Amino acid sequence: MRASLIQIAVDEGESVESRRRRVAALVREQAGADLVVLPELWTTGAFAYEGFGTEAEPLDGPTHEAMAKAASDAGVWLHAGSIPERAPSEGGSAAGEGPLYNTSLVFSPSGDLVAAYRKIHRFGFDKGEAVLMGAGRELVTVRLPETTLGVATCYDLRFPELFRGLVDAGAQTLVVPAGWPERRRGHWTLLAQARAVENQAFVLACGTAGTHAGVPQAGHSIVVDPWGEILAEAGAGEEVLSVEFDPAKVGATREQFPALKDRVLGLDAPRR
Repeated sequence: MRASLIQIAVDEGESVESRRRRVAALVREQAGADLVVLPELWTTGAFAYEGFGTEAEPLDGPTHEAMAKAASDAGVWLHAGSIPERAPSEGGSAAGEGPLYNTSLVFSPSGDLVAAYRKIHRFGFDKGEAVLMGAGRELVTVRLPETTLGVATCYDLRFPELFRGLVDAGAQTLVVPAGWPERRRGHWTLLAQARAVENQAFVLACGTAGTHAGVPQAGHSIVVDPWGEILAEAGAGEEVLSVEFDPAKVGATREQFPALKDRVLGLDAPRR
């Protein structure tokens, strides 16, 4: 199976619409890949908080339209990273008044939207994403012909219970788009490897390059196998990281070293 992780540089001088067109062209260039992955909030920049509201769009908005067409043209499964989603308001009031979410979109090779994941763990503590956006509630998996994807986003990487839930739901390949800062790049690599090892799954973690609202990005998108070995790693700038991997290695690893069968806590452990 061939995956292409497109590590996009977010330039504050480039309009969102221009970047959509450019990224759509990059996706089309990946024809022949099985899966293409984009980063988190690449339309605005993950730390460009002031743009979340002004650039927010519904699920069927302009990014959906552009990425659906690109996936169909290339004939690839496309994890289109995430967008600032403006959800419909609960009371049915005027458009633009619903809550914001950090929402990932996954498209089939025919251009159909097959999954949308609202990020569960929001970063920022008492500012930024944590106060501007709502929290998702549902785990999301997507069945591909050769593997089942478990979908997570950036800060989610620090919460192993989310990934264990994805594995329990059948995930074999964990896909993590991110806008991870350079100052914590060591954690990025460490956590990607940890999630792979503890869940005996592939991890495809796609970051951004450039600087978001003054915050330098880590880049260094990474693909890790179920034993924690790094199969491919990008540099700091914009690039396409392509890698071949064998999804059957997940089952072989879990059979060879069946640690997941020894789980106790979180299943039927006795409680006092």
